[in-house]
Amino acid sequence: MNRKYFEREAAHIKTTPFGIFVDQAGYLPKSRKIAVLPFEAESFELADESGSVRYTGKTSYFGKDEASGDDIRLADFSGFREPGKYRVRAEGQLSAQFGISESVYDSVLRDTMRAFYYLRCGCALEEKYALQYVHPACHTSEAVLWDDHSVRLEVTGGWHDAGDYGRYVTAGACAVGHLLYAYKLFPKAFEKLSLNIPETGLPDLLAEVKYELDWMLKMQREDGGVYHKVTTAQHAPFVMPEEDKAQLFVFKVTTMATADMAAAAALASGIYRPFDAAFADKLAEASERALGWLEANPEFIGFENPPGCNTGPYGQRDANSNIFWAYAEAYSLTGDERRHKAMLEMKDKGFPLTGLGYGELGGLGTLCYLLCERDKDEETASAFRQAFADRAARLRSMADSCGYGVAMEPYEYCWGSNMNTMKNGMVLAIDDLLSGSSRNRSYAEGQLHYLLGENALGISYVTGTGEFRCNYPHLRPAFADGIEECMPGMVSGGPNRRPGDPFAYEVIREGTPPMRCYADDTSSYSLNEITIYWNSPTVFLLGYIIGE
Repeated sequence: MNRKYFEREAAHIKTTPFGIFVDQAGYLPKSRKIAVLPFEAESFELADESGSVRYTGKTSYFGKDEASGDDIRLADFSGFREPGKYRVRAEGQLSAQFGISESVYDSVLRDTMRAFYYLRCGCALEEKYALQYVHPACHTSEAVLWDDHSVRLEVTGGWHDAGDYGRYVTAGACAVGHLLYAYKLFPKAFEKLSLNIPETGLPDLLAEVKYELDWMLKMQREDGGVYHKVTTAQHAPFVMPEEDKAQLFVFKVTTMATADMAAAAALASGIYRPFDAAFADKLAEASERALGWLEANPEFIGFENPPGCNTGPYGQRDANSNIFWAYAEAYSLTGDERRHKAMLEMKDKGFPLTGLGYGELGGLGTLCYLLCERDKDEETASAFRQAFADRAARLRSMADSCGYGVAMEPYEYCWGSNMNTMKNGMVLAIDDLLSGSSRNRSYAEGQLHYLLGENALGISYVTGTGEFRCNYPHLRPAFADGIEECMPGMVSGGPNRRPGDPFAYEVIREGTPPMRCYADDTSSYSLNEITIYWNSPTVFLLGYIIGE
């Protein structure tokens, strides 16, 4: 990016006009409701849209918060449940406006799920579905195999992964896993969800996920192996997707991509069967072929970018958690005892049993096993439940030690920290489901509150939500379309205590508290990029909060 671009984007650095921090979407009537005051105030009041005071209370002193550097007081108005729009006031300071109602998160769920439609590759986005965010079909040309340019492949479709136009199987499978489990576990949250997308005949979430699954199926070879990614050789400049005309390349088959295909396809097969038996059969067959390739190729095949390519590598040290997830889903789908045995053999390979990110997927395999209706090894199942319980207990302890209720240590504010926050919310939700309790409910909601404005910068990290929100993500079409307001529902990566791009180096001063290491700026990929697997855990968490 040139200096002119950098200077233009610098204008987007701004400070919240609000001195009291709340979830800018709002709160469910019966939920815990706490505003954060980073200043001295003995009392507070809750005012409605007309300015009338509807509730008053005393603040409580939390103390110095390490992650933000703030000296914090808390305003608890959990006892107030009347639906409406409100602001918290204290000592001349105001919060952003927020709602209290049973439907307060419905639009956030719609937007964060609909964001996947805006990231579709290979099709035109039409005005009747995309509103002003339209563009012609993109990346429709054939790709060539990087290692053999005589091999040409038709791999249109899927979702653009992040701020760039690459498509990656491992990232896609992770997002698919989050979304399908959200649908499976919280059907009430999704049964009436309307995304205004072209497809009919399926619930809208499943229709959107099918768009990604159809592309993933194209990435599988006849022998079952799955190509790792399809990208151009270099990241595109900041142009609209249809203007990215560089040659597309498909990169080699890897163990993790093949295992992730096996897992995601098996999971999807069971979920889609009531709606489309032929598609379910196709997925089941793809999963079996992928497992066959894994068994025929037991040596780990990882990925590093070859010379001449600089797009996302999505490399891993091993694929143990990916394979574990694959065998768990295969056993759940088929009841094949060989898959059960293979899963049990993989569980002790040293990966986190509650991992829910693209690089460590053990938590999806663990969840699958605990939910499946097949015979289980009870000792293993008990250990899996305990893993989630132990992790949830640790997260509750971390949230209690943070003035903003975030279940993260200060050192965990890294690239994509908001993904970590949302994954922690997932763990808390899953533990509640497995334990049959609601001990994590307010903690899980607290992670969403942080994302939507109850944080040290008072910013909502979801485009389109809140009076003070991020609007300039590192997302090529959001910059190139010339529309000032970003398409809604994109989840920003968020604060990163170790800035990793030139703009972030420039604006984040050394010693800045971790929760404050953020700027809403297009050029900052280490602070403000989006990805499909940052949106997907947000959708899962919203599903839990709305649908429970």
